[in-house]
Amino acid sequence: MTTPATTTPATARQPTPTSTLSPHRTLATAARVLRQLRHDPRSVALMIVVPCAMLFLLRYVFDGSAHTFDAIGASLLGIFPLITMFLVTSIATLRERTSGTLERLLAMPLGKADLIAGYALAFGALAVVQSALATGLAVQFLGLDVAGSAWQLLLIALLDALLGTALGLFVSAFAKSEFQAVQFLPAVIFPQLLLCGLFTPRSNMQPVLEAISNVLPMSYAVDGMTQVLRHSTVTGDFVRDCAVVAGSALLVLVLGAATLRRRTA
Repeated sequence: MTTPATTTPATARQPTPTSTLSPHRTLATAARVLRQLRHDPRSVALMIVVPCAMLFLLRYVFDGSAHTFDAIGASLLGIFPLITMFLVTSIATLRERTSGTLERLLAMPLGKADLIAGYALAFGALAVVQSALATGLAVQFLGLDVAGSAWQLLLIALLDALLGTALGLFVSAFAKSEFQAVQFLPAVIFPQLLLCGLFTPRSNMQPVLEAISNVLPMSYAVDGMTQVLRHSTVTGDFVRDCAVVAGSALLVLVLGAATLRRRTA
């Protein structure tokens, strides 16, 4: 009489995802995302070229008024990277989800924090390149005249790009198609664009709108650029604005990790 083989339940054979953030797993995820982006030159071009092209166009729209370009260009230097990184990140992550790649990754012993941090690191590396090129173009070739230093512009532009990356990762969890992901642009970005103080000072808005603008991160991104435009030294308000944008990006990344779910058991 033979003894029947013991059957191990399928759920017991699956690796258990870990909740601890691992630098090794995070770097491996970032490297995988960068390898995929290398084979997608159109997305890379969108991230790097579009903000520079928009700044170039803006400069010559205001060709007869350098002062207007200085005032608006500094603010848009922070807004363009945020918008482009939001679009590219949300759609790229959604492609991973719809193709099943994200599902397979979540079935491995890979923590959600590792996954989100890896994506943020990969797209953050592209954000560094994007922000450096846009800032260099605006200051060196388009004549953007600011009282502060170029590194302050670069810092706030980089933080804005990272915020756009974090928002894109977060909203991709709620979209089921690329069409839906694009629809989050007017829902998430456009209200901030209207209330950030780009078109009129926030102090001139209705009190309710001003109160709402005070809790939106893009308002602090524009305020930070305005500080660089007007002050030659690092002000306390500039430090506060950078801290709010960075803290908002970190908070959204944590929310993105918390809402990341497998679609199958």
